[in-house]
Amino acid sequence: MPKSFLIDTSRCTACRGCQVACKEWNELPANKTTQSGWGSHQNPQDLNPFNYKLVRFSEHLDGEVIRWNFFPDQCRHCVSPPCKQVGDMTVENAIVQDKKTGAVIFTDKTRKYSASDFEDIRDACPYNIPRRNAETGLISKCTMCNERVLKGMLPACVKACPTGTMNFGERADMLKLAEERLATVKQSFPQAMLADPEDVNVIFLLIDEPKNYHDYAVAALTPVRPLDRKEFLAALGRPFKRIADRLA
Repeated sequence: MPKSFLIDTSRCTACRGCQVACKEWNELPANKTTQSGWGSHQNPQDLNPFNYKLVRFSEHLDGEVIRWNFFPDQCRHCVSPPCKQVGDMTVENAIVQDKKTGAVIFTDKTRKYSASDFEDIRDACPYNIPRRNAETGLISKCTMCNERVLKGMLPACVKACPTGTMNFGERADMLKLAEERLATVKQSFPQAMLADPEDVNVIFLLIDEPKNYHDYAVAALTPVRPLDRKEFLAALGRPFKRIADRLA
């Protein structure tokens, strides 16, 4: 059975320890950061080739109360990853799924994808996760710290988390913990829910409606599944359509 994360947002304080640990473990270069101007401490402003994890800050008004929701965003390591299904149409096994852990990994072979191939792969992801380095062509994202996990270690983000937000282990154990935590959290937050527990290996416990986190958290309302025949053929036909458009 694969490994899974449980990310319990009810315990997240936005310390960004997970974000920093991810960056340090993967030896990713620094980003030039900017202030958004509306009071958020979220930095960088989005995922990028040098940030596989990003704690998103979302503020909204609940009646007369200002609510802050924190969302440690990352690849969900889908049980049936549509990014791999689309990627294999062009370069087979540039995207692989580890049989022992369930980790979905973008290999060095992703450099062989064109910019338009990348857009197809990114479009296939319900969570808008993959990012491409424009200089090298490499497509990258969270790897589940697969090399650590295979040696019996925790992912760097989980190891660094001081509040119990980040949890990791056997999928069955994480699903059980998720249900237990959900029952507890619902006593204080009746709208609490688990996002995509059947379809992904990164399960979020949300204390609010998905729309009150960030745009792609709403994907929690849509099951992740392999592309059906119509969707598969549509994805397969996109490269030919681009060629026809250029020749027109």
